[in-house]
Amino acid sequence: MTKFKHLAVSLSLIAAFGTAGVGTAVAQDDRNTTVQDGIKVRPLSRLSKLVPAETLNEAAAQQYTEMMSQAQQKGVLLPASHPEVQRLRAIAKRIIPHTTRWNQDATQWQWQVNLIDSKDVNAFCMPGGRIGFFTGILSSLKLTDDEVAAVMGHEIAHALREHSREKMAKQLGTTAVARLGGALVSGLFGIDPSITGTVANYGAQFVGLKFSRDDEREADLVGLDISSRAGYDPRAGIALWRKMAALDQRAPIEVLSTHPGGESRIRDMERNMNLLLPVYARAKGTTVAKLPPYQTNVALR
Repeated sequence: MTKFKHLAVSLSLIAAFGTAGVGTAVAQDDRNTTVQDGIKVRPLSRLSKLVPAETLNEAAAQQYTEMMSQAQQKGVLLPASHPEVQRLRAIAKRIIPHTTRWNQDATQWQWQVNLIDSKDVNAFCMPGGRIGFFTGILSSLKLTDDEVAAVMGHEIAHALREHSREKMAKQLGTTAVARLGGALVSGLFGIDPSITGTVANYGAQFVGLKFSRDDEREADLVGLDISSRAGYDPRAGIALWRKMAALDQRAPIEVLSTHPGGESRIRDMERNMNLLLPVYARAKGTTVAKLPPYQTNVALR
């Protein structure tokens, strides 16, 4: 019985504070990178196969339709004739042809671009190419077209690299192990299951943070790759995050955030400008040496 208790405690600790078996295996797999024109990315996760792409796309389509329907009912879904909607769709039209180099399935996606009148400083792209912007990100940051393209490219990259699908697959594994460990401790030692469940869930979430930050870094670079090929200046990504930093001086500590800090993202982009700028220059029919300095519309420090 004592050995059984030790086994239960060990399983619980793995679940609550590391889900080490799942996390370590994924981390090791993710270190094997592939490269496209110098942009380093992780291979698409094998774990994502646990979540059928068709099922995920159907769920995303339903959620997107419901979201837009509710926005329309509330009078906050801007019409196709709105200048900002036309602007977003024109930018998307230039970017979308360059998405298939990162995911061939994108040729079959039912692309949509919509704009919701809201103060939220946010945008998203669901699996299957369903894009949504909130007016808050356009107005609060006073985005240029290049900066809109940086945002849009980033969000599209999440879908192209199947980050949602991968995240769901990882959560299936970590949540299952976490619940098993919590249940064992609760049954053996009479601890309130709600307490052990909470601890286990926090443990699983903490493991997920590292991968989420990696996803964000990857989306930055892949997003700038496709926007550069569409003729949008990749230096806009740096300007974008300087604007974000100015808007939010109280950003969360990076290690506890699902997003890398602004300065960290900027450094990553700067390190890859030698790869991105030639792509952009070719799209503009010129050379890097002849590119003018990037001009945003807000004074940045």
